[in-house]
Amino acid sequence: MATNTIQTKKMDVMWKYVILAYLLFWFMVMALGGSAALVFNAPPVAQRTVQAFCAWAPTFAFLIMFKKLRPETNLKDFVKTVFSQKLRLDLMLVSGVAVVLSSILPLLILSLSGGQSFTSFFSLKGYSLPVTLLLCLFAGPLGEELGWRGYLRVELDKKYSFIQASIVAGVIWAFWHAILWFVGVAFEGDAVGWPLVVYIISNVVVLTSLVMMMNVVMKRSNNLLNAIWIHLCYNVIFYHLTNITHVYFGWLTLVYAITGALFLVYHYGYFSRGRPV
Repeated sequence: MATNTIQTKKMDVMWKYVILAYLLFWFMVMALGGSAALVFNAPPVAQRTVQAFCAWAPTFAFLIMFKKLRPETNLKDFVKTVFSQKLRLDLMLVSGVAVVLSSILPLLILSLSGGQSFTSFFSLKGYSLPVTLLLCLFAGPLGEELGWRGYLRVELDKKYSFIQASIVAGVIWAFWHAILWFVGVAFEGDAVGWPLVVYIISNVVVLTSLVMMMNVVMKRSNNLLNAIWIHLCYNVIFYHLTNITHVYFGWLTLVYAITGALFLVYHYGYFSRGRPV
């Protein structure tokens, strides 16, 4: 009875963390991002920097609640632990290539079917390549993963099966971005109706597939750099895309669903051979 009570309390704390990460991010996007764009009319690089700062909300929430989330350790030891296991370069290479190919294959399909130049889908958007790489790194990959994969992934694994935990994490991660979907509609004139529906579905499927990939890799090399690397590969490609429509997101959804499924096949095939993870 006491054990069940403790487990319930842990789950309560976990969901409080998720709620705080949501509220912090949404508040920061509206207060900081909105002020930078609408009140101060900040230059694009300043707005992008503010966006990168907002992406640290999951880590800020984790730090705020750390003593409740991990009362058995201190922050320094926790950080050491999540980065302690040896990296496997083969898994990093495979996962990185899988993300890049899954992101650009829909572009190849659109290029061949529509007669549009493949390179026309890419743009630096006014920034130098080193600047965009730094912004992509210091936003989501470094800002989110200590909370999402360093903490939340472990807690979900205690409660659910591998697939269930991955799906729950993917849905949490996807809808955490919901404020950005509607800000895009309200302030940037993004498409509404079916294109918006396709975009939302694509976000849920793609981010859940990315979580599947991260979890499969981290079952074999439980180092947070794996999640940071996969997240970075996705962000770098996606940030440089331009002239994309809901058709692209439709194809992206299909390709990432297949990629996530292939990683799952590898995961469970690995177990069936009796090899340790």
